[in-house]
Amino acid sequence: MNICVYCSASNKIAPGYFQLATDLGTAIAQRGDTLVYGGSSAGLMGKLAQTAQEHGGRVIGIIPQSLVDLELAYHNADELLITTNMRERKANMEARADAFIALPGGVGTMEEIFEIMAARSLNLLQKPLVMLNFEHFYDPLIHLLEHMQSANFLRAGYETMVNFAPTVADALAYIDAQPFEAK
Repeated sequence: MNICVYCSASNKIAPGYFQLATDLGTAIAQRGDTLVYGGSSAGLMGKLAQTAQEHGGRVIGIIPQSLVDLELAYHNADELLITTNMRERKANMEARADAFIALPGGVGTMEEIFEIMAARSLNLLQKPLVMLNFEHFYDPLIHLLEHMQSANFLRAGYETMVNFAPTVADALAYIDAQPFEAK
């Protein structure tokens, strides 16, 4: 299975988030899955990719040329696809993924997540999306989604678009429980 992981390239975040990236990279590799991610060598992205490879996993990085130019690309990826822009990057990540997991992240991570959630809400995409709610990071988002649902801004419950999991094991168990068609 190809698991696309959305996460931060910041090196300024707390060590617990790096441990979470380590745990996820290890689990993906040990399952024999392939990591599809944003192609950076920095922050959680770099830690995730390095850890997956250290445990025998295959890594596909997808990164826009502008970030390659800033010397942020993880050139040790098993496959590194360089795109012309961020939109092309996201389209390639989505196309190569069988499932999506989001680590805690910032605006870029939110933008990627919401695009997948919107596609799922419109039944344009069936691939599962799980957000790792490490130390309740995504609780404010859950409250916002509940508010949107109560005000009838969501066609169905947010649970039809995204699953919030407290641990890596819970996230992978959710993905495993979903219907899956091999590519």
